Amino acid sequence: MRVLLAWSGGKDAAWTLHVLRQRDDVEVVGLLTTITREHARASMQGIRREVLQAQARCAGLPLLEAEIPASCANADYEAAMASAMAEAATRWPGLRTVAFGDLFLEDIRAYRVDNLARIGWEAMTPLFGSDTAALAREMIAGGLRAALCCVDTSQLDASFTGRDFDESLLAYLPPGVDPCGENGEFHTCVSAGPMFATPLALERGETILRDERFAYTDYRLA
Repeated sequence: MRVLLAWSGGKDAAWTLHVLRQRDDVEVVGLLTTITREHARASMQGIRREVLQAQARCAGLPLLEAEIPASCANADYEAAMASAMAEAATRWPGLRTVAFGDLFLEDIRAYRVDNLARIGWEAMTPLFGSDTAALAREMIAGGLRAALCCVDTSQLDASFTGRDFDESLLAYLPPGVDPCGENGEFHTCVSAGPMFATPLALERGETILRDERFAYTDYRLA
């Protein structure tokens, strides 16, 4: 089965790629990311376009970009994704499946399934139902290297942004914060792991607060 993987540049998407590549019945043919047009960054994680492109090169896969406006309604997002998937289906005839790194949010998964079904596609969520504490440690033990690039300060202190996603971080996360940030507490930027042929050299930049809520730490190619 040929599969397109939704790519955020973060740990869950990266680990999904690793998991899918262990299967004999699946071939990941490309990565699909949503880019905020005005900022040229991943729409939620805030990862620079050039970093996403470098990650794709390290993964040995083409990166398809769906551009969305900064103030994006669901209709805008769905139209951009549908257009990108139509391009992918032309490039890889027969492609009708998109994989996502969803972990346990049933409403998000249901939205993806329903939305894709309307245009004749299917959603695959190989990590869904994971014990996120165990999964976080599995990622770290498996060689994944990432850093927190976005923190929702309504759920986690801003001082956590820019920290490495490692055992030390997990030990210091407050009670109630998911170890994988699945409730939106934090997002990550991946620099190395078994899904990459070579590690990615990144430099940490400044940290800014946007919308009086989200603390973003910038990462650029070294």
